[in-house]
Amino acid sequence: MDYPPYTITDKMLEYVSKIMEKVGEINTYTNLNKMPELRKQNRINSIHSSLAIENNQLSLFQVEDVINGKMVIGDKQDIQEVKNAYEAYEKISKIDPYSIEDLKKIHGIMTFLTVERNGKFRNHGEGVYDGDKCIFMAPPENMVPELMEQLFNWMKEAKDKVHPLILSSIFHYEFVFIHPFSDGNGRMARIWQTAILSKWKEIFEYVPIESLIKKYQEDYYTAINNCNNNGNSNEFIEFMLKMIDETLEKLLKDSHDVNLNKKFDKKLDGLNNTERLALNYIAEKELVSTSEIAKYINKTDRTARRIVAKLEEKGLIAWEGQNENDSNKKYKLK
Repeated sequence: MDYPPYTITDKMLEYVSKIMEKVGEINTYTNLNKMPELRKQNRINSIHSSLAIENNQLSLFQVEDVINGKMVIGDKQDIQEVKNAYEAYEKISKIDPYSIEDLKKIHGIMTFLTVERNGKFRNHGEGVYDGDKCIFMAPPENMVPELMEQLFNWMKEAKDKVHPLILSSIFHYEFVFIHPFSDGNGRMARIWQTAILSKWKEIFEYVPIESLIKKYQEDYYTAINNCNNNGNSNEFIEFMLKMIDETLEKLLKDSHDVNLNKKFDKKLDGLNNTERLALNYIAEKELVSTSEIAKYINKTDRTARRIVAKLEEKGLIAWEGQNENDSNKKYKLK
């Protein structure tokens, strides 16, 4: 277990604990199986973000149109990459993330008609360049099969000993370091981490971690480069755990919004983001005071009271207490 080099840090454990808590909340308050629209949108977000990181120029709306079979004006290869990625992501539930053969098959799908050596390890040297300057040289091509075998053997041995959140992040970094394919390594690293996590908790099949990576793309590459220089994957593991934690936070908010939209339909029209945030908080906690709302939305008690009054007026919430003037009364969804 000396390979690959990493150390469990307090920050990693803190993130794992927070992520576990959010996974529990999602299982309690939401059910993605009953939200096909949210699942599909999350997948579209994953594909758009992962491809955009690799300089695919199609917009989110164009990616959605390609996936929906609509005519899109754009670069032929960019369009093919979207079709390939969608087919690859649709196979996540069938992937054995501990199989090198499955990895090659998915790479073949991911790079169909766009890469000459699709589904096969590279047969030449690969480096990362900043202009004309080589900032990272991947291991020689003759070492790739052995390094990949070593990585997958480690995963098989470690999967019952290392938490999947950490194991999948280690794999992600080590895979990018080995750079086993001539192209598509970033896309494969990201979809494979999703595959590993989805075998642990099914919800991760539709958790668009790639969207946060795209948002913090510079930090993503910085973490990889720093790990290359440090000789361990610690910084990258912490970075990926942060991305997963923030993605789940957003997923919780989005799923609450979907539930509220279904419950209240047109009554949500005219609410600003802060008012929606307060309503989500009331829905999540079931019974809360004005002061608790103020603290959650980071506003004054006066602002919270104004928001509560508006939500009451729209018929979204109701109060519970001794009487209407009771300073300790709390609010719940109506």
